[in-house]
Amino acid sequence: MGGQQIVLDEFRGLSPIEPRTLVGLWKGRGVPAGHPFDGVLENLGWFGKRFTPNMRADALLFRFGDHRLTALDPKLIPLRVALRFHKFGRTRMAQNLFSCLERRLRATGPVASLKTMPFGGVESAAMVYDDQPIVDYFRRVDDRRVMGAMTIRGDERIYFFELERVDET
Repeated sequence: MGGQQIVLDEFRGLSPIEPRTLVGLWKGRGVPAGHPFDGVLENLGWFGKRFTPNMRADALLFRFGDHRLTALDPKLIPLRVALRFHKFGRTRMAQNLFSCLERRLRATGPVASLKTMPFGGVESAAMVYDDQPIVDYFRRVDDRRVMGAMTIRGDERIYFFELERVDET
C-alpha cells in the first residue's frame, strides 16, 4: 500500500476545486499507485471525461476505430468482475473484446452528477456515478489539470488519475 499512500498524500495536498470549473472536455491518464485498474483504462482506449454546464457528466469517454469519442455507460460494466480479472484488462485480447462490445456499452446520455463533497475533511468537486457505487473526487493541480481519486464503496483501494483540459474547437 506504499505507492497508494504516497499518491494519496499528494492528492490530499492539492487545492480543492469548484464543480463549475470542471465544465468541458478533459483528457485522462492513470496515475500508477498499485490499484488493480492501473493501466487497464488506457489499454482499452480511455480518452477521459466530459462535464456539462448542468452538472452532469460523461464519466467514461473512449476512442474507438475512427477516433470519435464515445461515452460508455458504467452501469453495463460488471465492476466486481473487472476488479477481479484486472490483469486481463491489460491484454490485447481485452482491447479486441472491448472494441467489439463498444456499441452495446454506449451511454444514451450523461451517467453521473457533479457536486461538492468532502474527502479527507476537504470540500471539493466530486462526480457521483448514477448506477455504480463510485465517486470520483477532484483536486486542482494547476489551471489546466486536476487529479482524481476514484473510490468504490466497499473497497478501500483508490484509483488515481489526472485530467487535462482539452480546448474544444
